[in-house]
Amino acid sequence: MERTNLLTSFQDFGLADPISRALKEENYHTPTPIQAQTIPLALAGRDVVGIAQTGTGKTASFALPILHRILENRIQPQPKNCRVLVLSPTRELSGQILDSFNAYGRHIRLSSTLAIGGVPMGRQVRALMQGVEVLVATPGRLLDLVQGNAVRLGQVEFLVLDEADRMLDMGFINDIRKIVAKLPIKRQTLFFSATMPKDIADLAEQMLRDPARVAVTPVASTVERINQRVIHLDHSAKPAMLATILQQDGVNQALVFTRTKHGADKVVKGLQRAGIAADAIHGNKSQNYRERVLAAFRTGELRTLVATDIAARGIDVDGVSHVVNFDLPNIPETYVHRIGRTARAGADGTAISLVAGGEEVGYLRDIEKLIRVALPKEDHRTPGAKPAPSTAPQRGGQRNGQQRNGGQRNGSAPHAARGGDAAPGAKGPSRRPRAGGPNAGRHPDAARHEPAARPQHGGGGQSEGLQGVAFLQRKNRPAKTTQQRPQR
Repeated sequence: MERTNLLTSFQDFGLADPISRALKEENYHTPTPIQAQTIPLALAGRDVVGIAQTGTGKTASFALPILHRILENRIQPQPKNCRVLVLSPTRELSGQILDSFNAYGRHIRLSSTLAIGGVPMGRQVRALMQGVEVLVATPGRLLDLVQGNAVRLGQVEFLVLDEADRMLDMGFINDIRKIVAKLPIKRQTLFFSATMPKDIADLAEQMLRDPARVAVTPVASTVERINQRVIHLDHSAKPAMLATILQQDGVNQALVFTRTKHGADKVVKGLQRAGIAADAIHGNKSQNYRERVLAAFRTGELRTLVATDIAARGIDVDGVSHVVNFDLPNIPETYVHRIGRTARAGADGTAISLVAGGEEVGYLRDIEKLIRVALPKEDHRTPGAKPAPSTAPQRGGQRNGQQRNGGQRNGSAPHAARGGDAAPGAKGPSRRPRAGGPNAGRHPDAARHEPAARPQHGGGGQSEGLQGVAFLQRKNRPAKTTQQRPQR
């Protein structure tokens, strides 16, 4: 693992003045551990493998040094080209990454744009016509643009691959290999993943040259400030119990997770019948609809949001006081990422899981094994009641890139009609935290848009990231335009 002298202030990094001014305006002062380790290495031009998960501030760790290096050699991008290419698995995450680049680069007249599915391709073609400095893209839509000769990748100087393990889960690895094959060999690559299974370690070994390695917060850990508990009950009692929980004092905003899109809609209807305002986001909702719902949730107008795991990726709302697992996930790491949506920005949070017997008891056992904690339990079951019939996917049913909500299998990019990117997370309205506002004093990008669960590929839990690092160590090789806003 790479050792660096950790710096305690953003001013210690020697970032260009326009970037430092933007950080001061955001009231950001102290870097997170991933930022303190990564930024000096990236500023020095090193390739980096970063193992980091929910709430660690990854985006600033690559955006800040890249912006600084752009300023060191400011040149006009050629038409249809970009200098910086950031690949991310979902539309929502892509939009938030671009927002961060634009926020930190607000004083340098940064040219940037977004290439994601779910919006007209014509806008993106026009945005790329004159060339941009920063392009944030999902893999499927980027390949569509490349094949249509709307973008060329021969002048990319900086490549960022964010949430690589999620790319593997969603079947994007083959697309990524096609994209990387079109990039210049001479480039700086920053590679981030919450975990490091062997497939991802192989990909990193192929893409990077003598990379430095940094790691923070193993996936098996859960946030200490989250009060976790389990309620055992009959399956038919779940809707009433959920309504009871949401009507309790202290529930500011709640994020409710279901396993399926149909289940999310059913939960919303049940809550509405109980007089509780709620809405759902998932892959069957239109992009515009998801944007409206997410905007209402971010502003607090909507207090209860029901979501599937993939649709919830990228939700960054500090006010989420409760996470409720209406359905337990069949992958234990998913539980960790779900509950990480609460207890953000120094606040406390509550995570409640409704367990209705059958497979969910086994899922709970797997979760407790992963987090090494026996969760407090309440028993509300009817004596003698039979468990509900099985409707949940079997443990391990999401392996080899198969996606629960899409059914795509190994290697087939799950983007409907290409460019959809199987990324139901919506791009919400652009928002920049302001000095003195609700984000004052926060680390840039801390606790935002981090990964949902990943299937276990040949292992799991806390040791997996360390095994990946060891694998990489064995495999070491020497080796001014108008700013474009995220598409809506």
